[in-house]
Amino acid sequence: MVVMTTTALLTAPAPVWARRAAHAIALCALPSGLWRVAMASGVYVGYSEQVLRDVFDIPGWGIAYVVGLSVLAEVAALFPLLLVGDRWRPLSPRTLVAVSWTASAVLVLVALWQLVVAFTVESRTYMSSGTAEAVWWFVFAPLFAIPALMTAVTWSYAKRHRTRARA
Repeated sequence: MVVMTTTALLTAPAPVWARRAAHAIALCALPSGLWRVAMASGVYVGYSEQVLRDVFDIPGWGIAYVVGLSVLAEVAALFPLLLVGDRWRPLSPRTLVAVSWTASAVLVLVALWQLVVAFTVESRTYMSSGTAEAVWWFVFAPLFAIPALMTAVTWSYAKRHRTRARA
């Protein structure tokens, strides 16, 4: 029979599946961020020049907004790595669990809201071709995996630290 001491529980690593899920979250955010940066750089992504100018203010302040949104989204997508990493914790485990569950809930709500927007708002009609719209769906579709992945990583982290607290 193996007896784990409290120190062994303190250093118990995250399961491999949780580590992979945390890394997958960062990778899921990457295609849409690259698409936005391409749009800000002047690469044709399916919007006419008039739509870019009138709707997105590109060229102009829209470039800073689009690039900033991409950077912010990728930084936020790196947050789950805190839950599977063993080196640095900016918050106590209890606080990190609360923040993580809150982030998971917000991500689920945002994903649901984006589905509503995608199917009801006229923004889809700004695309100039069916191919451009297909590419848009292809690069933004991975974002819908993030809420489930984040919830799984959060559950793993909470479970590991709940076990540690009982020991």
